[in-house]
Order: sequence, then C-alpha cells, then structure tokens
Amino acid sequence: MSFSLAEVARVSHDLWPLAGAEEWDAPGLISGDPARPVESILLAVDVVTETVSESIDSGADLLLAHHPLLLRGVTSVAEDRYKGALLARLIRANCALLCAHTNADVVEDGVSDVFAQRLGLHDARPITVGNAPGTGIGRVGRLPEPTTLGQLARRLAALIPPTASGVRVAGGFTDLIETVALCGGAGDSLLREPAVLSADVFITSDLRHHPVSESREQSTLAGVGPALIDVSHWASEWLWLDVAATALRHRLPGIRVEVSDLRTDPWDFTVTQ
Repeated sequence: MSFSLAEVARVSHDLWPLAGAEEWDAPGLISGDPARPVESILLAVDVVTETVSESIDSGADLLLAHHPLLLRGVTSVAEDRYKGALLARLIRANCALLCAHTNADVVEDGVSDVFAQRLGLHDARPITVGNAPGTGIGRVGRLPEPTTLGQLARRLAALIPPTASGVRVAGGFTDLIETVALCGGAGDSLLREPAVLSADVFITSDLRHHPVSESREQSTLAGVGPALIDVSHWASEWLWLDVAATALRHRLPGIRVEVSDLRTDPWDFTVTQ
C-alpha cells in the first residue's frame, strides 16, 4: 500500500490535530509536493544539519520533526542562512518536511503524556485545559509510591537520554515526593499554575535563573510549593518519538517509519568547579 504526502499529512493531523496548537505555533507541512508518494519517514525532535543529513542518507521521503524549522522572524530562506540551507537540501533530495509541535504536546499519547507514562504516574491529567477532553499542556499525577527528590532525579537521569547538562534540581535531596507535575520541553510559563503550585515537584526544561529563584523563594515563604527539576529540552521530548512512530506505522501500513537516535541537544560538555 502506498500513500501520498498529502495522505500522510492528513494522518498526522488526525493524530495531532492542528487545532490543538498554540496560537504562536507553526506546525504542519512545511515543504514537499503533496502528490509525491511516501515510502519512508524519519522522526526527529529537531531539524538540524545532522537530522537533515540522516534523512537524506537513509532515503527518507519525509522528515517529521517535533520542532518547526520556520517559526518566528523568518523573512528569508537564502542558502547563506542555515534554515534556508537546510530547507534547500531537503527539497533537492525530494525529502518533505512536516512538523508536529504543540499540537503533539497536548494530546493523549503526546509529548507530556508519554513522559508521565514513562514515569509511571497514576491519574495523570493536563495542567492546563485544552480544546478537547483530556487534552492540554503538561501533566500532573501521582507516583506509584512516594520517593525522595534525590531518588526521583536519579530515576529521571536513567530514563532520559544522557546529555551534557544532565539533571538539575532545586530542593532538598531527601524531600518526600508523591505528586509530580511535568511538561516536556520548556515549561516555565506553567510555574504559577495551581496544579504546579500544589505538586511536590515540577519537572520541565529550560528553566532560567530568575523564575527558579522566585519560585523557590515563594515556596520558602509560603511553606508550600514544588521542588524543581530541570532536564534537557531535547531529551524530555525524544521519549515521545517511539510512540509517535508506532501510531504512524499503525495508520500507514507498508511505510517504513524510523526514529532518529542522534543527540540534538545543543550543549556538548560541561566543566565542574
């Protein structure tokens, strides 16, 4: 059975409806002839030199990425700029580009939902309410049994792919943890959400100095509030790719669907003091 790029895009939009994307987002089909047949798909978190090369070298007809290549402030795709150069390489190789971003974050079996499942959270529910039942940004739920913050951090380090930035923690190593809020990718916009404030810990990525400091200071003053765990943006979202690939294989029988194992976290090494 063969499928056109237009048919593959429709399946993608069924699995991860575009209506669920944030207003600022730009998911969907970025490049490619909708009439061309698709026999092979490569899934990746990022559209970067390495994943574009992997797509072309593997003979993929479609690179399906989580992060949109063309998002904000793109006024040129000239090939002396990296986005233009990557897009040109894909087009010349007849490899289409499709992105599923926040529309893949909010759904069941989406980025945060898979993260919650892999942690074994019970009764996981969205932190924010989406436009359909059971959808929304982030997840909050209970661990099967209480643990310490240090043990949870070690468990996370074993669960996600290793990166230079590792797992950073704000809170006491022996603090008791039962309720976990999380958001795959950058989630500091959720720090004031009631579901996060009432959790024992909030796990996300790209946490900056001032939001973390303010959150911890307020928790100290109030005597209640979440510990914080910061993990690699890429690593927290990479967990979703296998689930996405399985869903595509089910809906698109006969198409080869593979997941990129390339580490596209931008940090290469750290130096401890």
